[in-house]
Amino acid sequence: VAMLLAACDAEPQAVPTGEPTTVPTAEQPAPSVDSPLPTPSPEGDAAPGTNGVTIVDALGRTLELEALPQRIVSAGRSGLTIVETLFLFPEARERVVAISVGQQKPGEFLSLVDPDFGSKTELSPESGPEQIAPLQPDVVVLRSFMADTLGAALEQVGIPVMDVDLETPDQYFRDVATLGQLLGNEPRAREIQAFYQERLDAIDAGLEGLDAADRPRVLLVQYSAQGGEVSLEVPSVAWLQTLEVERAGGEPVWREAAQAGGWAVVNLEQVAAWNPDQIYVISYGDDPAEVVEELRANAQWQELAAVQAGQIYGFPGEFFSWDQPDPRWILGVTWLASRIHPERFAGVDMTEEIVSFFGEMYGLDEATVAEEILPRLRGDVQ
Repeated sequence: VAMLLAACDAEPQAVPTGEPTTVPTAEQPAPSVDSPLPTPSPEGDAAPGTNGVTIVDALGRTLELEALPQRIVSAGRSGLTIVETLFLFPEARERVVAISVGQQKPGEFLSLVDPDFGSKTELSPESGPEQIAPLQPDVVVLRSFMADTLGAALEQVGIPVMDVDLETPDQYFRDVATLGQLLGNEPRAREIQAFYQERLDAIDAGLEGLDAADRPRVLLVQYSAQGGEVSLEVPSVAWLQTLEVERAGGEPVWREAAQAGGWAVVNLEQVAAWNPDQIYVISYGDDPAEVVEELRANAQWQELAAVQAGQIYGFPGEFFSWDQPDPRWILGVTWLASRIHPERFAGVDMTEEIVSFFGEMYGLDEATVAEEILPRLRGDVQ
């Protein structure tokens, strides 16, 4: 199997989380998802007697706005993760005026949530102040790894910037709370947090008493075959994909190979040396279930214990894969738990989870989910 030897620093082709995401230490830590949810005061952080708002972002920086922003721009790389999280809040429909669009395009899905979504201005992930300033934003929301580049450039021309991480569950809980402040809807932020917490608690309860020896050795690998050249990559140990495996009761076998930020290229010889108990295949281009069928038919892959035992699965998704730091990650970790430990999660019905997620998080009714989401499912969902 031929391997790609290098990864591009620009936004990757069909790879949503390819940017290095070394997370700076914020002055205020994210609330632990193992602890009770934070309860902001009813007054929020608005200054007394004004409509202003004061927010501490993911980098611990204080952002002071004279009023709740009415023109919000999502910019920079990994824009999908930002806009999909913003649209968990109904206020985003009116207040988000421009979005960054890369390889993964949110329009088809978010048009189900907001029929007027197509009127939003689309920016390139590489757009700078020259393209953003004419939009007259009240604030620009960026992933924190862009703070020193695009963020600094925007601040130089007087455009307020709010940074979010959205890379781990703890960060996700904190950033949702911050976006609730930005949009003036902290009760909705708490609803979102509670939805996620309920499912994480159910996973933790299902894994109660699990010994380290009972955690299967798991490989989660991204597969691509662009131009006929096969690439295998494993995620950074600090990234959501690794944390999903751990939270679902698996032991990632690739820790030593992915200490740096970014996807780490591996080869089949390394996979054979790890010889994991279970393999989960991510594919952003092709249906992961079809990729898995090809791998099962490959003589070299047939030598792996996981393949011989039928323990190789395509990571699910629909419009977007469930492995990445998009709001769908809660579906990903729920599905993983039911696959890694099926005996502990026999009652999990992924169709019910999907209907609940898109209903409670995006306001889609069951008929819309049945017509627009379920037919697009990819990977080994059930």
